[in-house]
Amino acid sequence: MSGLHISQGTFHLSSTRTLTLNDLCIQAGESWAFVGANGSGKSSLAKALSGELPVAKGKMATQFSRPARLSLEQLQKLVSEEWQRNNTDMLSADEDDTGRTTAQIIQAEINNAERCEQLAALFGITSLLDRRFKYLSTGETRKTLLCQALMAQPDLLILDEPFDGLDVASRANLAQVLAGLHQQDYTIVLVLNRFDDIPDFIDKVGVLAECTLTHVGPREEILAEALVAQLAHSESLQGMALPEPDEAQSEPALPLILLRDGVVSYDDKPILNHLSWEVQPGQHWQIVGPNGAGKSTLLSLVTGDHPQGYSNDLTLFGRRRGSGETIWDIKQHIGYVSSSLHLDYRVSSSVRNVILSGYFDSIGIYQAVSDRQQQLAAQWLQRLGMSKAADVPFHSLSWGQQRLVLIARALVKHPALLILDEPLQGLDPINRQLVRRFVDVLIGEGKTQLLFVSHHAEDAPQCITHRLTFVPDGSGYRYQQEEVV
Repeated sequence: MSGLHISQGTFHLSSTRTLTLNDLCIQAGESWAFVGANGSGKSSLAKALSGELPVAKGKMATQFSRPARLSLEQLQKLVSEEWQRNNTDMLSADEDDTGRTTAQIIQAEINNAERCEQLAALFGITSLLDRRFKYLSTGETRKTLLCQALMAQPDLLILDEPFDGLDVASRANLAQVLAGLHQQDYTIVLVLNRFDDIPDFIDKVGVLAECTLTHVGPREEILAEALVAQLAHSESLQGMALPEPDEAQSEPALPLILLRDGVVSYDDKPILNHLSWEVQPGQHWQIVGPNGAGKSTLLSLVTGDHPQGYSNDLTLFGRRRGSGETIWDIKQHIGYVSSSLHLDYRVSSSVRNVILSGYFDSIGIYQAVSDRQQQLAAQWLQRLGMSKAADVPFHSLSWGQQRLVLIARALVKHPALLILDEPLQGLDPINRQLVRRFVDVLIGEGKTQLLFVSHHAEDAPQCITHRLTFVPDGSGYRYQQEEVV
């Protein structure tokens, strides 16, 4: 049977790091999942299997001629490229938006309209084919790239974190689609942070630690060993305290958020449609809804980043939007993590400086940093277990490690309002547990309120008191608000 075999394989990741795969055999038609902590070498493994990372020592033989790999980094690069085609906020009246449509992205390498339609229907994005790709939600862009990867009918499909950014229904749909591909004898390799994201059809599991493939075997056998390791680590998080804020934050006026009959539209299509919402003292809100419902748009109004905030009846921290406040007056009270922030953090910066930028609400450092801020940043790096990486380039970290650093950036001020939009995307079980612990401790101080968005119900902190749900209603959404008992 044809397939791929690596024996005593060594792959150079940098001058000091190597990926070691001593014995790995993937037969055609098999289904694999590789799981490991952030920075363990999972994405490098995906590149090695696709042939993008050459073997430096040992042997690698493959009969796969059409491998396809999809990753978060590829998605980040493509979204960035689409925005750089031209700045749509600066377009003149007679200038066209040159951003590509979803259909054009899917057919970027293989032009086949019929197959494009079939794949779009498979993933439920037919209605998005004529929309500009850069305006899609995170989950919608993920589905688009999955369609693009399947256009060539690959004989080896490698998906790096395919479930991150997808809502519950979309994750179930993707798992079902992948199971169907497996039944059609596709060879499927999933690279995952979540053990519980491993679909039922997966037969074999590999575990990576410190860039070495340490365990390979049947699914149930490997998961039993991994569970023991997770439980042991969880005990070490008890009693953890967060570093202090740099200085006491001034308490904002109340209510924190008051939106009356809010409307946001793109191309005359409502994204938010007559939403009234109020966040009172002591409330912690979970925001729930399908991909593309408008959750991130709502949050961008709150952070002051959305230009249509001025056209709405929106009061933030006691001041009506457009009454003379600056965006910095808003941001000084907010700590924020989202996929869009992660994509926007493209400046060249060290890991330490990314954390320090949280004190200034900036992307990059543009002013003097105090000795105390340096000391506190060092404490945050220690909590993250990343002290040795303080001065390395932020973008040299794995995607999950980058997300962990951005979460620390959001927490450094102990803000009055903490906004976490899919904060655990790309994080392994240990680091998800660490972040939840950070949030629990911060909320326990009693001075921070939380807005939390996640498609994984189990990720929601225990402090949640209220829920705002975007409920599909015809071609749009209605809004359900409830107290969580």
